Formats: sequence, structure tokens, C-alpha cells
Amino acid sequence: MRKTMVETDHPQLSTRKQCELLGVNRNRLRPKCPRPWQPRTEHKEMLALIPLIHAKDPTMGARQLGIVLGRNDYHASRWTTGKMMEHLGIKAIYCSLCTTQAAPENPKYPYFLRNRQITKAHEVWAIDITYIPWSRGHVYLAAIIDWKTRAVLAWRVNNTMDVDFCLDVLCEAIGVAGAVPEIINTDQGSQFTGVEWISAVEDLGARVSMDGKGRWMDNVLIERLWRSVKHEWVLLHEYNTIPELEVLLGEWIERYNTWRPHTANGGETPWQAYRGLLSKLEREEVKGGPSNC
Repeated sequence: MRKTMVETDHPQLSTRKQCELLGVNRNRLRPKCPRPWQPRTEHKEMLALIPLIHAKDPTMGARQLGIVLGRNDYHASRWTTGKMMEHLGIKAIYCSLCTTQAAPENPKYPYFLRNRQITKAHEVWAIDITYIPWSRGHVYLAAIIDWKTRAVLAWRVNNTMDVDFCLDVLCEAIGVAGAVPEIINTDQGSQFTGVEWISAVEDLGARVSMDGKGRWMDNVLIERLWRSVKHEWVLLHEYNTIPELEVLLGEWIERYNTWRPHTANGGETPWQAYRGLLSKLEREEVKGGPSNC
């Protein structure tokens, strides 16, 4: 209220004197409209370097870009690096589309995995949906993993998120595993709270478990899988059709299941932990790694 009493064009009292008399900090009279950021001379070389770093790894944000600039003897804070990225029109690639669309009228089930010790395969399966960017928008990827071994049992790509898409993945996983899990965990998306999904899971004899509202950490293992498949593979390759994307995903998931060691499995691959020890020949192939390494 006192700020409104200050007259910047008063004929006798300066603005400073008026503020002193009213007990108002003069800095608070400044309008809240920050000046647009303008690059300085010392930013010129960094502005030329940032697009090159971004082209090499488009997933880097301002923090990581600032670290890489520091390695090249350019010193810029995270804030300055972010302003330079904004000035160049560069943004980090990251997951932003929400695929969990709740249906308030559908029933919700409790989360059964909190503080539970998972000790064997087929004890818990987790299923989730993520989006994959495409030149024509985006498509959806659904997958089921075994919670204990982290093995991807089934996956599928589709251009919609309907429940039939999820049921197809479930049926495929049962065919691959030859067994039904004790618990199947999902989020609270409408695909997993509807009658069709709940009935299908219960008819199999499995228990339905659901993440808490907004609790992505409750299904963190498959969320971590999404980060890996996108940042390590999909976003670094080019594809123009869904069949091309399916081939690309198949290559990475095969590599993940059968070649890539996993710390949660004591260094074994998910498929080794899931199916037991490999034959001697397969073990030698895994030790050598893929031909393109």
C-alpha cells in the first residue's frame, strides 16, 4: 500500500527521500519485468560449441551441458547454460507425455509390493505403457517384465492405448513364460482399472496390484526400463515407419535380455537369471558380446 504513495515525479521530494519517510525499500519500486538475456562476448565460443554437443547427445540438459563445457575450459553456470540453450532454440529430449489417463469411476486396488521381498520368478509381473516419439506424432509401447529378474517377457507397439493392446501383451507374456504370476502390478490408468483388464487378470488366478496415485516409484523397475530404451537406443536412431520401429525395439530388447549384465542379478543377464544357466556355447557368445561391439 505504501508503495502506491510514492510519486516518482514529485516536484520537491526525491524518490529516495519519499521511500525513507514511508519506510519503503526503494528496490521494491522496480517493475517486475526482467530484461531479456543477451549473450556477451565471452559467450560467443560457447554458443558455437553447444549445438555440437547437443547433436552428439540430445538428451543433455543445462546441468550436463555445463559440465561438458567445463571440460573444454569454458566456465558457465547452469543458469547461463540454460539461457544459451534458450537463445539457440535448443531443448533436451526427455519424457514429457502423460500416458496414465485415470477413470475416476473405475475401482482402484491396493498396492501389494510395499516392503515385500520378491524372491522368485513369476512372483510379480509389472506392465506399463510409454510413448515413443515419431515423425507423425507418437506411438505407444507396452511391456511386461518379471519383477525379480527384470526380464522383458513381452512387448508390443500400437498407435492407441486401448485395453486390447494391453491384453495382447499379457497373453503373449503367458505364452512365453508358460506360467501365471502371483501378482500383476499396474498404474491407475483407465486401461488397467476397467472391467476387461481386471476380469482377465482375476480369471488367470493372479492378484491385481496398483500403484498409488502419482506414485511412479511404486513401479520404478519398468519406469527405469523406459528410460534405458529411449535414451540409449530409440532417440539415437532414425525410423520412419512402425515396422522399422518394431525392428529397432526388438534389437534393443534382445540385447537387454540376453547380453547386457544386470547388477540386480549379480552380473547375470535378465534371461540368464530368468531361465537359469545358459549352455556353454551361449555363454561364450554372451562373453564375446554382439558382433557390432
